[in-house]
Amino acid sequence: MPNSSPAPASPPPNQAYLLGNLPNILPEGKAFPRRAQQQIDLLLLALEALELGGSELMLASAKRLELTEIIPHRVALWRLRCSNPWRRSHTHRNLTPDEAKALILILGDRSKKLTALLRQLLIAEQQLRARQLPLDNHFRLSEYLERFRVHFRSRMNSRRVRVMLYNESKQDLNELALDLLKKLLFCTGTVGIQRLWVSLFDGEVS
Repeated sequence: MPNSSPAPASPPPNQAYLLGNLPNILPEGKAFPRRAQQQIDLLLLALEALELGGSELMLASAKRLELTEIIPHRVALWRLRCSNPWRRSHTHRNLTPDEAKALILILGDRSKKLTALLRQLLIAEQQLRARQLPLDNHFRLSEYLERFRVHFRSRMNSRRVRVMLYNESKQDLNELALDLLKKLLFCTGTVGIQRLWVSLFDGEVS
């Protein structure tokens, strides 16, 4: 009789292989750019606005991608995100290249699982703008924008000039949230994660 047992599951991806897929761009000894740390955290904030339980889902991605040596638990994830200089709880530490790569890999993993939703929201945005209608006319898009604004205002340091300006303008904060959606969708394309990673260093490396 033929063997009816299920085929063995493929082994999880290897951490060193995944990290190696993102090139080392910074010269040795150069600190990870603060602007890049800010951008990574804001992208993760957008994911949290898209998904309830976002932090737990990020940790699930870390486990699936074998990144738990770098991000073993929620506190470790929070500490890495506090490298964002806009945060109220900014820790004045720089990410290591491997820590930044791990966060980017998590971004890519979550984004790919949300590809359909990302496309839906961005198509809705285009249609509403074409008809000159408020973005709040689309329930799911309005919900995302509201959650993003709440997260941003509760977690970012309002004494920072740029944060203060965003907090004063619902429209500007909505535009930031939409720009982040586009970057998350960008992650889902062919070599999108690698291209996002390289883009973090634009203007930072000569």
